Amino acid sequence: MIPLFLYRVCFVALTPLLAIWFWVRRLKGKESKTRFCERLGYPTKKRPDGKLIWMHGASVGECLSMMPLINKLLELDPNLHIMVTSGTVTSADLMAKRLPERAFHQFIPIDSPWGARHFVCHFKADAVLWFESDFWPNLLASIHAAKIPLVLLNGRISDKSFKRWQRAKWFIKPMLQNFTLTLGQSLENANRLQALGSPAIDCVGNIKYAAPPSPYDETELKKLLSEIGDRPCWCGASTHDNEEEKMAFVHLQIKEKFENLLTICVPRHPHRADSIEKMFIKKGLKVSRRSRGEAITPETDIYLADTIGEMGLLYRLAPVVFVGGSLIPFGGQNMLEPMSLSRAVVIGPYAFNFKEIVQSGKEMQALIEVPDEQALAATVQELLSSPVKQKELAETAYRTATSEMAVLSRLHECLKVRGII
Repeated sequence: MIPLFLYRVCFVALTPLLAIWFWVRRLKGKESKTRFCERLGYPTKKRPDGKLIWMHGASVGECLSMMPLINKLLELDPNLHIMVTSGTVTSADLMAKRLPERAFHQFIPIDSPWGARHFVCHFKADAVLWFESDFWPNLLASIHAAKIPLVLLNGRISDKSFKRWQRAKWFIKPMLQNFTLTLGQSLENANRLQALGSPAIDCVGNIKYAAPPSPYDETELKKLLSEIGDRPCWCGASTHDNEEEKMAFVHLQIKEKFENLLTICVPRHPHRADSIEKMFIKKGLKVSRRSRGEAITPETDIYLADTIGEMGLLYRLAPVVFVGGSLIPFGGQNMLEPMSLSRAVVIGPYAFNFKEIVQSGKEMQALIEVPDEQALAATVQELLSSPVKQKELAETAYRTATSEMAVLSRLHECLKVRGII
């Protein structure tokens, strides 16, 4: 337990700096101003009566991936309640819109020894399902100390993280040993987690394949499609800082062939919309913003969709989709959602957080990977120019994205057999 002791000593020593950092995050809108007490380990919700399962995911992607399991568990057990925790304002806003009855959201507390213990003791969950790789030593140790079954779902260790953790196995092994069961999202990830110290390993597949299409407003879809008309249109989704500038380059390149081109930009973090808009305007592009209710007019170059929880709507507007976080060394965002909606999907070279999905997609010719913005411009232009190629890519994408829907049943059976749920 020496690594945990050292971690706690360092945490206490750095508490004043952490307090300043979180205060700055609040000022920038990256922390909730009304629910910040949750981050300190003081929940705003009471524990519901009956059985409670706690699910944790770092941000939007993990929270979306747990939705099929949430719906299935609530459907099978009418007395069950589910708590979802995450660490970002964006994911909290999304969960407020998506979570069904008998499910609720709380912010994950800052990983202080006292906050972690208070949070765990307040809710006394019957089981905890931890998604992917958001490891917090004090929280995991507090759950283990309370003798609550703790399962790592869709466990993932990237190539870079695996090399780093191999050098610090003395630190990660005690954390992983808090888990009652570890389920890797692939055999490679399961083997890596076992090599780093996970005591009980299995693999039922990647739960991201089980996600149903995101909901959307049919009336709003008809309205936007009417505004777009027959204009050539592509979408850059879940984009990160610097990727929007690359989108501007792509738009200006393609506009030489398609004068009435429309580009839909969906930033991963909508609070950046003001600076993104200024950048587009500086490049001479006409911007309409969704958050202001501005219509897509014939003069609109860029439709800046700076809202939360509308990907199901926005993906249905454009036949060609670039998935962001992949033209910069971030790791990419989930490309399965647009693929499952029969979109022609393009990604950059840095989608390493979705290694197995990308590998499968490339082998099946279900998506296109490009090295830079020049190649992105050429690929988007080619797909917009060739409806036949666009359709072939979209149909293959759909078949690939929906090929592993049975993973949810395998996961449920695995948890049931082991007495977790």
